[in-house]
Amino acid sequence: MSPRVVLVGPMGAGKTTVARLLADAWGVTARDTDADIEAAVGRSIPDLFIESGEAEFRRLEKSAVAAALSEHDGVLALGGGAVLDPETRERLAGHRVVFLRVGLADAVKRVGLGSSRPLLLGNVRGRIKALLDERTPIYESVAGLVVETDGRTPEDVAREVLAALADGPASGEPHAADTVLPVRGAAPYDVVVGTDLAGRLPELLGSGVQRVAVVLPETLEQLAEPVLRTLAASYDVLRLPVPDGESAKTPAVAAACWEALGEAGFTRSDAVVTVGGGATTDLGGFVAATWLRGVRVVHVPTTLLAMVDAAVGGKTGVNTGSGKNLVGSFHEPAGVLCDLGLLRSLPRAELVAGLGEVVKCGFIADPAILDLVEGVAPEEITADSPVLRELVERAIGVKIAVVVTDLKETGGVDGHPGREALNYGHTLGHAIERAEGYRIRHGEAVALGCVFVAELARRTGVLSADVAARHRSVLARVGLPTTYAGAGFEELLAAMRVDKKARGSQLRFVVLRDLGRPTVLAGPSEEDLRGAFAALSRGGEGQA
Repeated sequence: MSPRVVLVGPMGAGKTTVARLLADAWGVTARDTDADIEAAVGRSIPDLFIESGEAEFRRLEKSAVAAALSEHDGVLALGGGAVLDPETRERLAGHRVVFLRVGLADAVKRVGLGSSRPLLLGNVRGRIKALLDERTPIYESVAGLVVETDGRTPEDVAREVLAALADGPASGEPHAADTVLPVRGAAPYDVVVGTDLAGRLPELLGSGVQRVAVVLPETLEQLAEPVLRTLAASYDVLRLPVPDGESAKTPAVAAACWEALGEAGFTRSDAVVTVGGGATTDLGGFVAATWLRGVRVVHVPTTLLAMVDAAVGGKTGVNTGSGKNLVGSFHEPAGVLCDLGLLRSLPRAELVAGLGEVVKCGFIADPAILDLVEGVAPEEITADSPVLRELVERAIGVKIAVVVTDLKETGGVDGHPGREALNYGHTLGHAIERAEGYRIRHGEAVALGCVFVAELARRTGVLSADVAARHRSVLARVGLPTTYAGAGFEELLAAMRVDKKARGSQLRFVVLRDLGRPTVLAGPSEEDLRGAFAALSRGGEGQA
């Protein structure tokens, strides 16, 4: 169960009123988390603030939002400060969120200078301005639609929301139109999910571009034909053919691309388009990031893995003999086109491998993903299925929610690992990839890594046995490996010590305290590491 739409915005935006109007139009119920809290404690919000303090209110608010997001299937209005909590922002990933924006003058008029709201005591106008300045970027980061409310009636606002969402689905319903997921970080861009999206490339590339270099494996020429045809109609196109898979992610291949760009006279007003899987996306993004210290790039991922992982978030890189992605940079794209039609020709094994990253997002932030996977027969998860589209959108939503607040992996707040949470399962996963000569698929390696860290967290008393066991059941359900009988522990331990997440000689692992509650486990004992690896090797039997 999931809300049809979630309304966010500051006090004075009219969220409660608009929610009732939308609910009436759709024939569903409206719910307000502030009202939920008041009903639960038997006190008004102002009294709760005064008697128990803001910290207690925020704790209750966080629980109220989590419950409403999982229980309510109508229209949901959140309190103005609910989005300040990072776990709440992650829970919003994958939901249809509308930000009702209000300017200072209208907010003051609606709230009133004599307001008794606890957060506005004193200089009401000054406090409202401070709250708007602080929270507006956060509202924008979680919302897929922004609606202006200044000078408008609630009925006008509701009509705009209804019109904008007319073609949009409620959770679990078939999707009829392209979905635009905005990434509102330092360099805003859109991720578009749909089918037959090649025609949207020019709008993502933006104005002023004359030449476009297309980075793609030669084996994908036919699949990329709509992209190439669209680009050729508006730009001078330079093709940069690269090898398939991880063999493309080398300094030598990147250097060959640089030489080709130099010979063609590419300038900073030109752009790069990548068409391919995760390796092509990583390489092409790195070439764009480093050519003339950065040119525009648009990614057109052709695998599920690339859609939910490599194409979003701005991480680029190449491999070295010492490990994976050790040379790279952060370079956000100008846009991403996730054309689900491109997945129709994807081998089943590649689609399943991509689900490794999708399920990972379910464990670290959006358990609804796990419910979706457990609620359908695995063979129903196909390129054209509504469930796959929802899984893609939810997984991308998780990544967006994380990267907009921590692009360069400097850390989160209140104990949350920030962007590092996306590395769940990757420390051992990367080590396995290297040990296997990159012959194992990335999503398969991540699945093994997730089973390993779940067992590591269980052994150290951080995670319950039930949640650890759910890792195996969900991953196995979609056809991903949950046991490993390849390289030995010593070889993998040495590889993990040069992982990007290590600090000096200390290993760091992203683990879970519970579903959607990632944290960092630093410096686990070798005994626990060996025990977790032994459980992975023997399929979890005989756990201590």
